[in-house]
Amino acid sequence: MLKRSCVIVALIITVAIPSSPQLKKRRLLAIGDVHRKIYQHDAVSHALATIERLGRQSGLFDTYIRTDIQLLTKHPIEFAENLAVPDASQRSVNYKTLNDFDAILFYGIGELELTDQQKADLLSFVKEDGKGFVGVHTAITSFYTWPEYGEMIGGYFDDHPWTILDAPVIVEDPSFPAMKAFPKSFSVRDEIYQVRNFSRDRVRVLARLDASKLDLRNPRVHRKDNDFAVAWARNYGRGRVFYSTFGHTEESWDDPAMQTMWVEAIKWAMGLTNADVSPRPAP
Repeated sequence: MLKRSCVIVALIITVAIPSSPQLKKRRLLAIGDVHRKIYQHDAVSHALATIERLGRQSGLFDTYIRTDIQLLTKHPIEFAENLAVPDASQRSVNYKTLNDFDAILFYGIGELELTDQQKADLLSFVKEDGKGFVGVHTAITSFYTWPEYGEMIGGYFDDHPWTILDAPVIVEDPSFPAMKAFPKSFSVRDEIYQVRNFSRDRVRVLARLDASKLDLRNPRVHRKDNDFAVAWARNYGRGRVFYSTFGHTEESWDDPAMQTMWVEAIKWAMGLTNADVSPRPAP
């Protein structure tokens, strides 16, 4: 009798407590260095493969890796007229557009050949649709002639004075999800970019270099305020933008703390977590 009573109680509990709804898996469009006739980063393949693996392991998002910019549009993509597609109604059925994604992870470089419509679609994807944009390392070396992009991401590349170094980093905002795996200060082997057209009035700096441990006599140092941000976040209209200069080296992508940073940045950009990204002055 006792055994039967226990079974009944267990059944009642199972019925009374509904299972939590399954979280819808999100989609991430990950774009790597494209066919520009300039410097290419060896870490790109490993970086995108790492992001794809982490997305699968977390169960939160599927990653669509591309090395072209074709999907940066909200409009149907048509096959070229000279391709043999028997049924014209199937010409765009296997292609996705920005409408199918929740965030973009961008490891691009140079002046990518976006049309004016593609540029408008990319900005509205974030600003009006409330989607996410995660910029990796070279993302601020792109679209120098497109000022709206620079305003969205927060600045442009202005040299890397120390090339690859054991960078001394200070975390300014440990409460931001992407910073939670780091101690208050740490060192990382990576290439750090100096940024121009950058202002703390527009972004929330999450981490910066410890200027007291840098060679500031380096003639390639242009910032007179010695403010070298290495990660920041911001709201852009209804959407969210994250950028970090990290990611030049393959060893950076193998660092568990860095992997946590990128996954948490993607989750935040997709709206799965929240954080205060109000701009604030340097501490």
